[in-house]
Amino acid sequence: MSKTAIITGSGRGIGAAIAKRLAKDGFDIAINELSEEAGQQTAEECRALGVKAGVFAADVSDYAQCEEMIKKVKDEFKTIDVLVNNAGITRDGLLLRMSEETYDTVIRINQKSVFNMTKLAGAAMLRQKSGSIVNLASVAGLYGNPGQMNYSASKGAVIAMTKTAAKELGSRGIRVNAVAPGFIQTPMTDKLTEEQKSAILGQIAMKRYGQPEEIANVVAFLCSDDSSYVTGQIIEISGGLSM
Repeated sequence: MSKTAIITGSGRGIGAAIAKRLAKDGFDIAINELSEEAGQQTAEECRALGVKAGVFAADVSDYAQCEEMIKKVKDEFKTIDVLVNNAGITRDGLLLRMSEETYDTVIRINQKSVFNMTKLAGAAMLRQKSGSIVNLASVAGLYGNPGQMNYSASKGAVIAMTKTAAKELGSRGIRVNAVAPGFIQTPMTDKLTEEQKSAILGQIAMKRYGQPEEIANVVAFLCSDDSSYVTGQIIEISGGLSM
């Protein structure tokens, strides 16, 4: 029987790269986005690699929508073997200027979604006595970042949740790990000024941005049997940002 991976927020960017890499490794892919249309291109690219792929529209910060999505994935694919909690947003601003609404929105989408999906997918994995959960954290959650109080808080929480879930679920054969990307080449970084880019690259030992595929490669390792004795770990993927 084929194994199934759910990747939240996988219509584009890092999430899409992860979906395609896991499809290449033979996983059937459940793509999550806010709308079916947003995930169709990723689904088509996964199917071209010879696996089943479907788009499951849901706001993963909403528990009821997650519950319904998990049911649909189980009905279509029968098993849930991998969960990648990738969905997330930024709403940057300095602490003293940040509104409560802006703070709460980022926490809800970046952190609450991880609780929702880990609880629900974890329950399915418990019955199978196997599974791998990978959370997308960030270097902002490890070291903080000016102008990102909300984002840093959400990703710091994801790191703590990863370690707690690993301790709770490990005895049932479920591994829980996280990756903490640094600066990755995305449409967001393309909008930076040359001065901003120069300042960022000056902090990175490898003097370049990472690529989404480089995040996907590490996630794929954590989803595979090659990492069968790895759990509760936070793997920084930053080109040496913290050194």
